[in-house]
Amino acid sequence: MKMSLGVAGVVGILCAAALTSAHAAPLKIIFTDHWSTSNNFSQAVKRGFEKACSLIQADCQMIFVQNEGSVDQQAANMQAALARKPDILITTIVDNRAFNSILQSAKAAGVIVVSTNVDATDEPAMSLRQAFVGQGFIPAGEALALAQSKNFAKTGPLNIVVGVNAPGQNWSEQRAAGIMKGLEAYKATQSGRDIKITRIDAGMDPATVADRVGAYLSSNKNVTAYFDTGNYDYAVAHVLQDRGLPPKQVLLAGFDLVPQALQEIKAGYIQMQVDQQPYMQGFMSVMDAYLAKTVKLTPADINTGSALVRADMVDNVMALSKQGLR
Repeated sequence: MKMSLGVAGVVGILCAAALTSAHAAPLKIIFTDHWSTSNNFSQAVKRGFEKACSLIQADCQMIFVQNEGSVDQQAANMQAALARKPDILITTIVDNRAFNSILQSAKAAGVIVVSTNVDATDEPAMSLRQAFVGQGFIPAGEALALAQSKNFAKTGPLNIVVGVNAPGQNWSEQRAAGIMKGLEAYKATQSGRDIKITRIDAGMDPATVADRVGAYLSSNKNVTAYFDTGNYDYAVAHVLQDRGLPPKQVLLAGFDLVPQALQEIKAGYIQMQVDQQPYMQGFMSVMDAYLAKTVKLTPADINTGSALVRADMVDNVMALSKQGLR
């Protein structure tokens, strides 16, 4: 079931729900994720999560990993979270197998589980959470590729690189699949044209992405476009700047409106980023589970969108980013 619900509408429902639970003990909600505290994107999720928790007066905690993207650390955090007997577990399911036994334990204990930001793509994990709040990664990747293809040169060869930041993790693989789908659709319209599409392991932090993509650029002087499945295309922009290359010599695009990426859109090095509305992911995952717990509404999947942000929009978005809302 897909739904799109405004914050004001949710708050109205909450007022009615609150009448039935005004004297109940605060709900205990724990959010375990795959981000480190230095991840800029996660801070908007955290702000939305904390705002929703304050509205329902819940006992909430968000637990980060020490090393960005560590599945093992996230699994350990989830186990520790369940030991505290929460009412609600919100988590990012970046791996289809790693968390199954933990999610089964949560289900057996009657804990409401909502995945947010990243969802399972296979069973049994998909049946072990009640809903997903986040972006449709494959459609978002396809939309990004087709939109950026309008900036490709109209004639001549193209050498396009897709940087998969976390090979094997659901979010990165699905975005890459969407990008490849969009690029192949574009390629099908360019009969007889030499178009090379290469997938590389780009890495999960800006320094690694800069090193790996920088090395690829050194070995392949004719790269025309780079797509990042995360937000580290800004690190590639820094490489281009350091080498004295002008904006648009290598087209760049990626996901998420971190401040560094917005700055590079403004500078012209990045042409577009996909917004998945992280504040909404943190906020609505709490509300989804809260309504399930208090008034027995069935948790609903909520698509937080895949809007493309370009240079003409960046000033307004930067203002919201400074407030931690985008």
